[in-house]
Amino acid sequence: MVQGRRRMLRAALGACAAAGLAACDKLNLPQAGQSFRGIDITGAPYGRDFKLPDADGKERTLADFRGKLVLLYFGFVQCPDVCPTALTRAVETRRLLGADGERLQVVFITVDPERDTPEVLKAYMAAFDPSFVALRPSPEQLKATAAEFKAYYKAVPTGSSYTMDHSALSYIFDAQGRLRLALRHEQTAQDYAHDIALLMSQKTAG
Repeated sequence: MVQGRRRMLRAALGACAAAGLAACDKLNLPQAGQSFRGIDITGAPYGRDFKLPDADGKERTLADFRGKLVLLYFGFVQCPDVCPTALTRAVETRRLLGADGERLQVVFITVDPERDTPEVLKAYMAAFDPSFVALRPSPEQLKATAAEFKAYYKAVPTGSSYTMDHSALSYIFDAQGRLRLALRHEQTAQDYAHDIALLMSQKTAG
């Protein structure tokens, strides 16, 4: 499975070169006065924080990533296309940001902790980018965290097994740990990089 993810990642990133699109090679940095392409949810009374164990069992919160922007995504390893697309887009977003890509931390919260064991999550993150952090909540923690972020997930039977239906928004936090944006799944890496670069360019208030 992980080998397949690596092939998918290489193919997706290679598609830019194959298509010869200028947008894949250069990020047109946002100018003063430009607006976000995603949904500006600055000041929203939800998505305030999380407190969840990572794949090594270490408890993580937003404070651990203070100073970086955070892209938070809910998904699961056996997701056939939506999650690999989201993570591949995150890889491409960091590439488009250039040196500033190091200031973006990707955090993946599994909605399938029963099957997404620590070993599985580590291998899955490594197939995309070893810097990505996977969090594995208990069922009770997952329920509470999903409610905090207004995220949806549900197990759907498929023959003798099941899959997970889930929302596909990516949440963006600024360097002070404040929820600022919800980016849609249908948006491109160029859109994501534009909004994140715009956030990075804004002066810190307070």
